[in-house]
Amino acid sequence: MTADQAASARAGLRERRKQRTRGALVRAALARFTRQGYEQTTVEEIAGAAEVSQRTFFRYFASKEEVAFATQEAAEAHFFARLRERPPCEPPLTALRRAALGAWDTIGDAIGELVPVELHVRAYRMIESTPVLLAAHLRRTAELQERTAREIARREGLDVDADPRPRLVVAVFGGATRVAGKLWGECGDCTAESLRELTAFYLDHLGAGLAEPWAAGPAGRVPPPLRGGRAPVSTPGQT
Repeated sequence: MTADQAASARAGLRERRKQRTRGALVRAALARFTRQGYEQTTVEEIAGAAEVSQRTFFRYFASKEEVAFATQEAAEAHFFARLRERPPCEPPLTALRRAALGAWDTIGDAIGELVPVELHVRAYRMIESTPVLLAAHLRRTAELQERTAREIARREGLDVDADPRPRLVVAVFGGATRVAGKLWGECGDCTAESLRELTAFYLDHLGAGLAEPWAAGPAGRVPPPLRGGRAPVSTPGQT
């Protein structure tokens, strides 16, 4: 092995160790946040569970809030990457829908080195039910929507500041996913599969919900996560 190869091997080992430490901190944090509450969990507890010092924790994360959103950040980046991969011929809503559902289908690729998917999903519910984190989540969502609108404008060859359509389309898309996430948080089925199915259900009804006039009667079947636990949903636009 040459000196350059040895240096490269050492650098690779250091990077793998850093990834393992970061993953251990995220798993420890989310496990405790979802079990005992975000505000009741201390950095000291997280560091102790990951078998590192508090000083090490702060080398990886600036705060508890930052580690709480670690998997959300990875999932958002995964979605955006899927969106950039969509064929340019696809209409905006079609590209957004397929990117979102494709990202859910491969979510393990995005967060697998950090936490199991089910822990990521439980953390999502925890964020939605924790006021201080929900405020940060809404701010982050607005930032992602603006970035997404600019990507849609780029795909369509538009000036996002002169043409309102990219931001409007992304706002409608974001509203549908927010409705799905809220209803999922209120139902008893907490699996990743149920969240994906509910998201797909609402995204599939965007066209019908925006059309005028609406057809009489239910827009479609009530998805399994809502059966038995809530009143039937008539149309997405009535939520």
